[in-house]
Amino acid sequence: MTALQTSSARLMAMVFYVPRACLPAKRRRILAIPIGAALLFGALAHAVRGGRAEAFADVADAGLFGLVLPLGTLIIGDAVLGAEVRSGALPFTWLSPVRLWEIIVARWLGGWLISLCTLVPACTAAALIAGVPEAMAAITLAVAAGSAALIATFVLIGSTTRRAAVWSLGAVLLGERLLGAAIAGVAGVSPSWVARSVYGSYGPAAEALERAGIPSGGAAVGRLVVLTTVALALATWRLGSLRLTGSRD
Repeated sequence: MTALQTSSARLMAMVFYVPRACLPAKRRRILAIPIGAALLFGALAHAVRGGRAEAFADVADAGLFGLVLPLGTLIIGDAVLGAEVRSGALPFTWLSPVRLWEIIVARWLGGWLISLCTLVPACTAAALIAGVPEAMAAITLAVAAGSAALIATFVLIGSTTRRAAVWSLGAVLLGERLLGAAIAGVAGVSPSWVARSVYGSYGPAAEALERAGIPSGGAAVGRLVVLTTVALALATWRLGSLRLTGSRD
């Protein structure tokens, strides 16, 4: 086998290790909460006045992009790296014959795979439950791209501090919700706000989700790709200087 084939095989093995090792039963039960909430929000769209597409857009704005997407990806993103740093188990991975960027990319890909199999189908099903099947493609794209960038962000936080869960929750509550809502410049680099814009561009009757200062359409998807790439690059750099001393803080 060539060096490239060996590296690819090693990376894929690490990716498929993530769902098995980083998502124990307790965390799967916690992840079931945002999944169930997504389905509930789809049902609640029937209680919102107006057309079905407009009602689902309102529910997606506050419920799916405001709560389900950031909190669901926080659960996944913290599980794939931050929790292992806190437990003191990451040195075993670090001492294996893999490079730092392979650890980061594998953990992110594994986390994104979990999101693609859980959060994305739940949000897509929410559109179907809401009676807006024409929104399924748009919400799938927006949540898939947004979850990629959010999980990369939480992997970056996990590679930077041992208290990743606290800092990740602060990023969601302060960065995503408060500062993002008030300052367009912050929202422009906030994955959940940019994901909103993706759905605002492609979703039916969802123009209200677009926002001045945030790209729309394909440019919004491109912005999420850039945010993901930058977060992974910074995470690789930070992991090299993270002090791992055991399970105690």
